[in-house]
Amino acid sequence: MSTFWLKMAGIVVVILGVIVLVSVFSSSEPEPEREHKPKTFYEQIEKDDEKLRADPELKRPLVRKQGSEADKPVKPQFEKLSLEDELQAQKLYEWALSQRKMGRLPVLGYKKMVDACREIIERWPNSEYAFKAKRMLADIPARYRRQYGITEEEIDIGDWK
Repeated sequence: MSTFWLKMAGIVVVILGVIVLVSVFSSSEPEPEREHKPKTFYEQIEKDDEKLRADPELKRPLVRKQGSEADKPVKPQFEKLSLEDELQAQKLYEWALSQRKMGRLPVLGYKKMVDACREIIERWPNSEYAFKAKRMLADIPARYRRQYGITEEEIDIGDWK
């Protein structure tokens, strides 16, 4: 008699297992493709580095006539800096990037980054580093732009991104 109940319990377990498997495989609709949003602090930093270190690109592609120089990528013209200025600008820009990373932390703010970007824009206004500093200032949240008094002129990068 005890083997009868073991057989019945085994059959019930097998039937429940089949029902669960059928429901799992029949309801598995493919999820729509979503843009991957960074979930951790480190993923956000990697995304920021990739975005802020990128070369300038036009926001809207140029419409060119046939037979023109369509193969040449369009890049902005920046002032060439002396070696000493180039090194100083690069060092200050890298420091500003590190301060941006720290500014993402809950207690800290973007004040040191904003100051470094303003110094770059003031000392080398027509350089590539001034462009990148403006892009960095434009990328911080609007409430911090208001808090630090960042003007539209300081974040104006024209038709570039």
